[in-house]
Amino acid sequence: MAEKKKEYHWGTGRRKTSVARVRLSAGSGQIVINGRSLEQYFTEEKDKAAVVGPLHVTDMTKRVDALINVKGGGITGQAGAICQGMARAIVEMFGEAPAAAPAADGAAAPAEGETEAGGLHKRLRDSGFLTRDGRMKERKKYGRKGARRSFQFSKR
Repeated sequence: MAEKKKEYHWGTGRRKTSVARVRLSAGSGQIVINGRSLEQYFTEEKDKAAVVGPLHVTDMTKRVDALINVKGGGITGQAGAICQGMARAIVEMFGEAPAAAPAADGAAAPAEGETEAGGLHKRLRDSGFLTRDGRMKERKKYGRKGARRSFQFSKR
């Protein structure tokens, strides 16, 4: 008897200097991060909420398993990277959003003809899960104490 191979869908997320590789498959809602469970890896509630945010928005909490490898940065940056990677993997798993054709009168297309994948993509996009947060730490400049802070100026 040939065993059925599990189908995986990948998504990559980035935040600050963190990079997360998310692998989604159909399952029961188990999330494993670097070999540990979600509760063991993240202690803060805001970080746990960031990781499962895309799953809650798309109602996939009990339908998919996630196997995640994350490197670099700090805890909050890693949570943000996982969040984006999870959203991208969900979009890949359930198909890309269809190209929106403009209506003849210039109004938005009706929501009735929207596919499930398009609806998921729109929900994730509107919630901000597919957008990369480009904020990074500013580098230290020469002649200064930090990125912008300079030494105390003395007139005399």
